Amino acid sequence: MGKIYIEEKKLLFRRKDELTIIEPYGENCLRCRSTKNGKILDENWTVQDPVTKDSCVITGDEKKATITNGMMSATIEAGEIWYGGIITYYRNDQQILHTRFEGDYTNRNQHVEGDHYQISVVFDSNEGEHFYGMGQEQVDLFDRKGSTCQIIHFNTKSTLPVLYSSLGYGFFWNNPAPGRVETTRNHTMFVADSAYQADYFIYAGETPADVMKIYCDLTGYSPEFPRWAAGFWQCKLRYESQDELLNIAREYKKRGIPIDAIVIDYFHWTEQGEWKFDPKYWPDPKAMVDELKSMGIELIVSIWPTINPNSENYLEMSEGNMLIRTENGQYGTFDFYGQQTFIDVMNPETRKYVWQKVRENYYKYGIKTFWLDEAEPEVHPQQPSHLKYYLGNGSQVAQLYPYYYAKTFYDGLNAEGEQPVVLTRAAYPGSQKFGAIVWNGDIPSTFEALKESISSGLSMGMCGIPWWNSDIGGFLFGDIESDYFRELIVRWFQFGVFCPVMRLHGARKKQSDYVERHPGIIEPSGGDNEIWSFGEENYPILKELIELRERLKDYTCKYMDEASKTGAPIMRPMFWDYYNDEKCYTIEDQYFYGRDILFAPIYKQGCTEREVYLPEGEWINALSKEKVSGSQTIHAHAEINEFIAYIREGSEVLKCF
Repeated sequence: MGKIYIEEKKLLFRRKDELTIIEPYGENCLRCRSTKNGKILDENWTVQDPVTKDSCVITGDEKKATITNGMMSATIEAGEIWYGGIITYYRNDQQILHTRFEGDYTNRNQHVEGDHYQISVVFDSNEGEHFYGMGQEQVDLFDRKGSTCQIIHFNTKSTLPVLYSSLGYGFFWNNPAPGRVETTRNHTMFVADSAYQADYFIYAGETPADVMKIYCDLTGYSPEFPRWAAGFWQCKLRYESQDELLNIAREYKKRGIPIDAIVIDYFHWTEQGEWKFDPKYWPDPKAMVDELKSMGIELIVSIWPTINPNSENYLEMSEGNMLIRTENGQYGTFDFYGQQTFIDVMNPETRKYVWQKVRENYYKYGIKTFWLDEAEPEVHPQQPSHLKYYLGNGSQVAQLYPYYYAKTFYDGLNAEGEQPVVLTRAAYPGSQKFGAIVWNGDIPSTFEALKESISSGLSMGMCGIPWWNSDIGGFLFGDIESDYFRELIVRWFQFGVFCPVMRLHGARKKQSDYVERHPGIIEPSGGDNEIWSFGEENYPILKELIELRERLKDYTCKYMDEASKTGAPIMRPMFWDYYNDEKCYTIEDQYFYGRDILFAPIYKQGCTEREVYLPEGEWINALSKEKVSGSQTIHAHAEINEFIAYIREGSEVLKCF
């Protein structure tokens, strides 16, 4: 039989083999921790100290007690031996979550090793509830209700165990262990494969914006977004040399096309694990940076966390335990131009060591923005329990890797007085505070992937990651001479205009396949990927879209500034501002860019028409300037050189179109 203890601002529930504590954590937020061990650990992982005051009130006795903190409350009922007990969570007076401590015959805590268990927390399902969040993966799914999700990172999948409920609350599973989430019709369940204790936050607000702000109070806010990053980014796999990259930048300027950033992708280095330019192909980095700056172009350089014994840094880093190790001692976790392993960014010594190399070989030339590829990291096979990190076994802490990868560069740049911005392929709760722009990985060049990218961007926004983008055109298998791709690239460019970051990238091919510009070079360039590469008919369309993006800079920066203060994403689901409109919770293929632009992308081959739902109010067609009343679904048309967007009546952003 369990027993409840009331301490100052804490409810404790003790029963056979289990200790549970519920306490306030800032305003309108409760934290629950539960363990089969004898004590609760004070481990916050990436969670910050409370930034607002709680209003905690506790009432009850050893059989039943309630803790109330603003809009959130939880009631614990101590049960008999055969059913253990119950915790019920409420938003105001509405029940939102209900979980039972079953008797001894359940397997919620299955022993793994030492004092770690596979932990499951199961809640009853609510009829009609919608869930949003859980990071990004290649699925055509924004509403997570009725689905399951594996908690793990790999290329194209970055899991953030955060949910927003249509009932007006948020849930953050504060366990960096791989696991899974089930938001099915019969229950909502979170599982950690190996953890000392269950740890989760439940928080509530009147609006989605209120709930997001509490989550960002817990995990942090994005820093100020630099104005240059709000423009167009040019990128490809890959520019092989300094001359090639500069010639592309010069051509953009010659043609009068606005361009704010250009990217040097991987294998510009001498060896994996040597963070420096190969002087054979990049002979004068400072002159390159200076010329780009004179053109108003920011240079971004790819960094990989891979390393192998051929690297000049390998022995020192290996002997210093600055690399990810394997529990069984064998070398190699990623076969890519030979067996590689990864640096262990969870180790503070690794972070300092790598930043000093980057500082010496890139930053001193004026390079201040970095592309953190392989941020998951991409181990093969994806078996976290095989890996040994500074903070523990991978089955317990693997999800933290992208967080500390971004922190490596944030801390280094911040110490130099810079405004950190990093482009990264994975994230974890809190990554946003390190200036992380996340993208959804090496996705294929298909219309299906375009549609899935809409869901990815919206989902990441609901996880507190407002800086997000995809490779415009997709990354893999794009044939730039095919009619299919030439249609796709236009529709994806239209989507890119209304993404937090507009970045063109991809491993392109032609009918003649890859072009080898420098014989014998490791990883030669793919096909051309500049906006004049996709046919004469497409060129003026794409140029006009980039010019529109340039005109939208003030608008974009306005909402990026809002994100840095409130956590509100600029890529917003329909229900963000229309949370009382039930229909807005069911629409997954249109969204708001900021408050005043409603964008409805076309994501099907050969399609020029689609339905668009306009919420209440008056709306202006961005292209035709036709006025339409809201609270209805309309039929919209857009030829290949057109897109579908509606502007809130009275908004000044209309003049940009």
